Amino acid sequence: MPTRKPHMGKGGLAKISFGFFGIQIGFVLQNSNMSRIFQTVGASLDDLPALWVAAPLTGLIVQPIVGHLSDKTWNRFGRRRPYFTTGAVLAALSLFLMPFAPLFAAPLLFAAALLWVLDASLNIAMEPFRAFVGDMLDKSQHATGYAVQTAFIGAGAVVAAIFPWLLEQFGVSNVAAAGEIPDTVRWSFWAGAAALLFAVMWTVFTTKEYSPEEQAAFASADGAAEESLHAPAKLAEAGQGPSMAWIALGSGVAGATWAWGLEKELYLLGALLAAYGLLRGIGIVLAKGGRETGMLASIVGDFSGMPDLMKRLALVQFFSWSALFIMWIYSGPIVSQYFFGSADPTTVAYNEGANWWNVIYTVQNGVAAVAALVLLPFMAKRLGKVVTHMTCLLLGSLGFLAYFVLRDPNLLIVAEVLKGIAWASILAMPYAILASSLPQAKLGIYMGLFNVFIVVPQLLVATVMGTVMKAFFPEEPVWTMLFAAGSWTLAAFAMLRLRGRVPG
Repeated sequence: MPTRKPHMGKGGLAKISFGFFGIQIGFVLQNSNMSRIFQTVGASLDDLPALWVAAPLTGLIVQPIVGHLSDKTWNRFGRRRPYFTTGAVLAALSLFLMPFAPLFAAPLLFAAALLWVLDASLNIAMEPFRAFVGDMLDKSQHATGYAVQTAFIGAGAVVAAIFPWLLEQFGVSNVAAAGEIPDTVRWSFWAGAAALLFAVMWTVFTTKEYSPEEQAAFASADGAAEESLHAPAKLAEAGQGPSMAWIALGSGVAGATWAWGLEKELYLLGALLAAYGLLRGIGIVLAKGGRETGMLASIVGDFSGMPDLMKRLALVQFFSWSALFIMWIYSGPIVSQYFFGSADPTTVAYNEGANWWNVIYTVQNGVAAVAALVLLPFMAKRLGKVVTHMTCLLLGSLGFLAYFVLRDPNLLIVAEVLKGIAWASILAMPYAILASSLPQAKLGIYMGLFNVFIVVPQLLVATVMGTVMKAFFPEEPVWTMLFAAGSWTLAAFAMLRLRGRVPG
């Protein structure tokens, strides 16, 4: 048996990532239309962050669990592919049911609950795909593999974002009566369900995973990687002081929310902080009792024992994804209100604005698909991965600032080009930097834990941004773009902490 994984050609690279084309269709239909659906069935602008909290919360719970389980799974269907299949089927069903929300007695509650199921299902399918690239490719091809994956992500996003607008061009109604979802959105969700299922199953049926024995033979004796394999065992040596501190912090947030009459979403933030402290404490008790191989102790131990490079990248991810979640929640309403002159979801102008957001969001994702294959490799070769990612994030910051100062909707295309370059780098560069430093046996759990730093900032935005907006900028959501620009700027400067630690 060869000591390195065989080099994979273009066809193989496409097969292992094609499923992400479908998964991204699901994510973009969710991200670009759920605020519109929520407002259609009765939500106010102030309600949106609380309703959106379902998405990051499910990711926070699901991704580490799925990563841990997929590392330990091997059956006749494979290691990661059972999770692709399960997530795709559930996500497709959720997409199919979403347009029926207005038919239920409590349509807003139904839509919020279905968003929870949809996001959980997409995360079940998505998280193993990140590890799948590492499973199937030699370290020398990791950067190429994640670039191809990013290209499929961009392509899927283009299809999903443009579809409502295309349907309108062919005569499908983009306006509906109060409380009803427009036909353009209905048919987009139904077509997206079919596309998601087809793309994921294509990867499932056209790829064959390496067996645990083959993976063990391929694994190199890397000292740093081997060290991280024993992180859960080291949990038994940890003290409970930090656990109590997290519980106290969470209790303090909840107490301040009650005492000062803050937005109720902050109770969730306090509960999550306290819950992490409690779970950490339980994990330590289990580890001290010799049960460090259990799922809870293992996940907590791996989180505490993350490689140093991963910790440094985590800060970059935190600020990067804070801005993205702001974008997904507020961009549609901002375009409608400031560029088309209406904040009323029943008006033609509002829905024209919502569709224009879909169009320019398509530009962003199209640029990302091209940049991942052409621009990023060119920049990385000449500037290195660290400077490349910094540059792309700063360009994206200018894109957010453009929303704050422009009022011609056509000029927003320029803003989306800049944001598209940053989006490509966010999807490819951190994973290219990280993948080769992780132990193969724990690739799933570490990818899941790395994605926690995608989810946590989204939870903070969902719980805190509504409070900030209501207190300082009521009915003026355009100010969120200033927050987003600042967040990507901070992410860019956080990359300085990686200088000298990343080859290339």
